[in-house]
Amino acid sequence: MERANVCPPACPRRLVALFAALWLGVAGLSSPARAEQDETVIVVLGDSLTAGYGLPNDEAFPSQLEAALRKRGHKVRVVNAGVSGDTTAAALRRLDWALTGDADAVIVELGGNDALQGLPPGATKNALSEILEKLEAKGLPVLLAGMEAPRNLGKEYVTAFGAIYPALAARYSVLLYPFFLEGAALNAELMQKDGIHPNGKGVTVIVDNILPKVEALMAASQANEDG
Repeated sequence: MERANVCPPACPRRLVALFAALWLGVAGLSSPARAEQDETVIVVLGDSLTAGYGLPNDEAFPSQLEAALRKRGHKVRVVNAGVSGDTTAAALRRLDWALTGDADAVIVELGGNDALQGLPPGATKNALSEILEKLEAKGLPVLLAGMEAPRNLGKEYVTAFGAIYPALAARYSVLLYPFFLEGAALNAELMQKDGIHPNGKGVTVIVDNILPKVEALMAASQANEDG
């Protein structure tokens, strides 16, 4: 879910500085200071659909979700831990440093790149399972956002891939939102020209649809604190 970036011949001498700048930028996104003591911090672990590929920062899913929740009276901070191009295995490898120390809950939005690459559904399921196990060990409530595979991969693959999310949600007793792109996918007015990533209006539709599940996630987080 990203386009490859090709480094020009002149860039090797600046590579270290570039990586340092990028690291600081990512660290800044994933480690915000808690503004208020009773603020709920939700980390969205995802790929380009979370990162906001092709969009200004304020139109990306985490930013729009935070604004919508605050409009409904919630004291919340939504952290963008999305990395364009990430597969489930790549997200698993960065999970520990992607989580903020004060995370209260996690939305897991992954799998799209696995499907686009035609990776075995079993491998995707195993990586997501490890992610959920690690989050369970940390005592963090989770909302798992499902993804669907492209139909050109064949009925068997599409069925096996789609079955991953409800099976894992049941196994780990986490909240499930069946299809992250619900309401936006296949609607040209809500998607960017690539047909893969939502535009700003599409993200708004996604946020509106997923909002009740996120509020249920926040309620689970509050129950954790009270219990």
